[in-house]
Amino acid sequence: MTDRAEEMPLWLRILQFPPIKLFLLGTPLFYCIGFSNAFQELTKGNHVASAFAVAGMVALAMWIYVGFGRFIERREISDLAFNPGLKELGIGMLVGSGLYTLGVLVLIVLGYGRIEGMNPVAVMIPALYQACSAGFLEELLFRGALYRIVEEWLGSWISVIVSSVVFGAVHLANPDATLTGAIFISIEAGLLLAAAYMLTRRLWLGIGFHIAWNYTQSAVFGGVVSGSIAQPGLFKTVFNGPDLVTGGGFGLEASLIPCIFATSTGAFLAYKAVKRGHVVLPFWSKPTELGVLADRV
Repeated sequence: MTDRAEEMPLWLRILQFPPIKLFLLGTPLFYCIGFSNAFQELTKGNHVASAFAVAGMVALAMWIYVGFGRFIERREISDLAFNPGLKELGIGMLVGSGLYTLGVLVLIVLGYGRIEGMNPVAVMIPALYQACSAGFLEELLFRGALYRIVEEWLGSWISVIVSSVVFGAVHLANPDATLTGAIFISIEAGLLLAAAYMLTRRLWLGIGFHIAWNYTQSAVFGGVVSGSIAQPGLFKTVFNGPDLVTGGGFGLEASLIPCIFATSTGAFLAYKAVKRGHVVLPFWSKPTELGVLADRV
């Protein structure tokens, strides 16, 4: 019996070696994020130009991801399938917004937060394309490339850890980043977004989580997103109390309350993924073709 890998040319087998594949796909996706952020800064105040810049970088990143999958990985791009992907996108948006809102309400009930007024609805516009930029581009890089490729090689659980740690670490580059905030993001968002991919085998649920969480945090409640520069939101929300409860300058992502909600949701999704048999084994635990034949004899 001929092994499929042996039928591939040597150059393609080299390009499909996981670390090389991750570098080749991850590098242009990383630059798409950088260019998107740079274009938004250059066009700051011009919402139409900023929105077009983000849309262009998302389209480019999608083209890179799909093209790499088809021509180098030689796979079907099922993780971007619209059906039922768009439904999962909507569910992710509802849950992501709900999780953040629940955290805010709990802090208000506990006396650590209050709403002092409202701003004009127009202040919610910039956060829309900013959230779409982060939601699409970061999910393509950190779940579509990093999580998926590491999972194929080292298995689901190692990939959850690796992708979560890297995802939290990159947020240390933000202006008001803290080590505590990066650790919290690794735990809450890292698990939630990786488990969303593990369960559905598509990117859409995680994209929905990511967009809605960021948008609700910034546009609705005026919160700091992951240690970035604060922007006004629809509600003038003020938090007072220990940093462990309010998140301090990093924002509510470094608060224990939203962390509990997001991590619990991520754990539930991971549990569902296990029940559905979606856990991938590391390469050293996968049965080889020779072993399967031996078992059949």
